[in-house]
Amino acid sequence: MNEPDIHLYTAATMNGYKPVIFLEEAGIAYDLTFVNFAKKEQKDPAYVKLNPNGRIPTIVDRSNGDFAVFESGAILWYLAEKYDRFLPHDANDRSETLQWLMFQMAGVGPMMGQAMYFQRIALPNGQEEPFSIKRYVDESRRLLEVLDARLAEHDWLAADQYSIADMATYPWARAFRWANVPVDDLTNLNRWFERIDARPMIQKALTIPKAQPAFWGDVDEDAFLEENAARFASDVKS
Repeated sequence: MNEPDIHLYTAATMNGYKPVIFLEEAGIAYDLTFVNFAKKEQKDPAYVKLNPNGRIPTIVDRSNGDFAVFESGAILWYLAEKYDRFLPHDANDRSETLQWLMFQMAGVGPMMGQAMYFQRIALPNGQEEPFSIKRYVDESRRLLEVLDARLAEHDWLAADQYSIADMATYPWARAFRWANVPVDDLTNLNRWFERIDARPMIQKALTIPKAQPAFWGDVDEDAFLEENAARFASDVKS
């Protein structure tokens, strides 16, 4: 049997779920290598040849001379162009999609990621930074307000259609509880969550390579909280 065109290297993180969401939604065959952070597999020299940043995710397109793509937003764009899915054809609509994709990559992801880091990794490992926590939680909230305002007039983030901009933003914004960012009053954002939550392939994607319900549900899994903090303890100590 022929191998799928796409080989995905990923892990159970917000960025790691993005290409899984696209591939499952598009019905594209792929195979997957789970990158184990505890074993520092993302720093293995063979992997760093594919992804110079030593992060996840990465794809290798066997049908394109084993062409490697790293950075989650770039992966979504590459897949959308390759398969002609979830990316508008009109030039202005494509630009709008790229704008909201970059808004996630430059804003929502980094700010919420730092809010999560200082609360879920640094704090349990003995580094209490209340100023940093407030800074990143407040900025995350501001960015979610921007999304809420956009979604007041649109069902989807870009070009009035479900696109890679929504796929990129959803796993981060939906993890508001993990970042301790309040969103109860952001009614448009919550309706957008409901629309995406209802998509069957989204629910499947969030179990691959491993489901982490604490990211998106009530954060009450003590074992997971401890495991997550311990997994990155060396980053804090270094």
